[in-house]
Amino acid sequence: MLKGRTTGSIALLAVLATPPSVMAQASSETATTPEVATAAASLPLGPADLTETRTTTTLQPGVTLTTIVRGATDPTHVWTVEASIPADETSPDPDAPPRALSDRTSAEELADRLREEGFDPRVEEVVTPATADFAGGSLGWRVRVGRFTDKAGADATRAQMIAAGFAGATLFTGWDGSPTDRGPWRLQVLTIDPRTFRGSLLASYGPDIEDRETTSALSRAQSAAAAVNAGYFVFDPAAGAPGDPAGVGVYGGRLLSETVGRRPALVVRAEALGTQVERLRWVGTVEGYDDVRLTLDGIDRVPGLIRNCGGTADDVPTGLPLHDFTCTDSDELVAFTSDFGQSTPSGPGLEAVLDRHNTVVSLRSPRGGPLSAGHKSVQATGTLVDDLSAAAVIGEQLKISTKLRGERGQVVGQPPSTSIVNGGPELVRDGRLHVTPTADGFVRPTDPSFYYGFSAKRNPRTFAGVDAAGRIMLVAADGRSTSSLGLTIVETGAVAQALGMRDALNLDGGGSTTMVVDGQVINQPSDAAGERPVGDALLILP
Repeated sequence: MLKGRTTGSIALLAVLATPPSVMAQASSETATTPEVATAAASLPLGPADLTETRTTTTLQPGVTLTTIVRGATDPTHVWTVEASIPADETSPDPDAPPRALSDRTSAEELADRLREEGFDPRVEEVVTPATADFAGGSLGWRVRVGRFTDKAGADATRAQMIAAGFAGATLFTGWDGSPTDRGPWRLQVLTIDPRTFRGSLLASYGPDIEDRETTSALSRAQSAAAAVNAGYFVFDPAAGAPGDPAGVGVYGGRLLSETVGRRPALVVRAEALGTQVERLRWVGTVEGYDDVRLTLDGIDRVPGLIRNCGGTADDVPTGLPLHDFTCTDSDELVAFTSDFGQSTPSGPGLEAVLDRHNTVVSLRSPRGGPLSAGHKSVQATGTLVDDLSAAAVIGEQLKISTKLRGERGQVVGQPPSTSIVNGGPELVRDGRLHVTPTADGFVRPTDPSFYYGFSAKRNPRTFAGVDAAGRIMLVAADGRSTSSLGLTIVETGAVAQALGMRDALNLDGGGSTTMVVDGQVINQPSDAAGERPVGDALLILP
């Protein structure tokens, strides 16, 4: 159904809008009154008869902002409580999906236990559409309790369930992803036309890699006209350094975070020309004393902890991408730059510190300590300590080399104007819907609840792409509210295609989804605490 209603013609429309407060701040902006989209040019969300309005504002030459509002409150939606299957572990990440699906027999048994405690549960099968590399179909069975007109009623029942020894989450049924839902949806779209753009487009991680900053703080620090959150990042200190990109990161032409397998990435240039969605792979080496040559495992991250996996074959449990999972490896070689933070990670092992000329100036064991501006280091753990000890001799050169290669094996150049941010799954390729959750690590065969929570359910989404004319689109879709339902991952791909994107990928979403104009947040981030600090952001400078 989604495929049949998508269209590329929407790329020719003047899209995007901005709140009155933002319009008042910039006298140079020009805005249109809201326009009602025709059925042929509307987004493929809900029935075709829904009303859709679009308001467009010009922020600066070559940059427009469009607000798209589709549908209205659907009276069939209710609040409910979804029973959770107690998991063996918990995550501090507020976006981590709870375990909510099981086989039918287990779901019926859970429902029976709830009935014994006086609740009125229902058992529902969860069916999801196919994607480019995922068969779809039945994911499993969920158990829900109650239908309430307001959240307070569902919260009260959830509290009673917890008191009776059950676990559960309060949910709005509009977030389930039914194609017959009538909305509402609210999206903000930034479009950059390189033919008239005279500013700069870049990615920023802030003062250092290991800390998180809000998108608005990153935007204000560089006086950006607009900004959007970008790639996935480490959230939990147990998974590495919070704020560290959990995937490839290139800033000012410098590779400061390695790839996750061959996950897709957004490659942009400061002048907004030649934007690509590319599946990259990195290679890193260290060459030292007596021509000893070693292979790097990572850049600017805690050794032994590989967030989102996708590292090497000896990583545990896998060398393939596995989203929101931390793989481990006790034997690693990781390079550091002074961009990482005030101090490199401490722990058992060896660290060789290099000056600006790649000369080894000191060896630290245990590893960890400050790096002067422009200095680098290489840390080794486990069996690689002896290898680094042989290669790193004080007073001798230790050369660190890194390269990025594309899908065809070509070296991807990184001039100073280059920024690259990580993402996944891929959404659109060559104008065709091409959603790849399996290849990019969003499908866990033994845990269907993860795909259910991340992909099959509607969530806030940030995504990006480029159209056939080379125009870049950065999109923030609000979600997890009754005023904007969010998007499933299949809906995200369909919307990207309908907006005219030739190639597109998903970026970090959920509570991270944030769009900023003139230093002010213009969407509605879903975290209860408000805007979430993130790992990096894409900035549009005047």
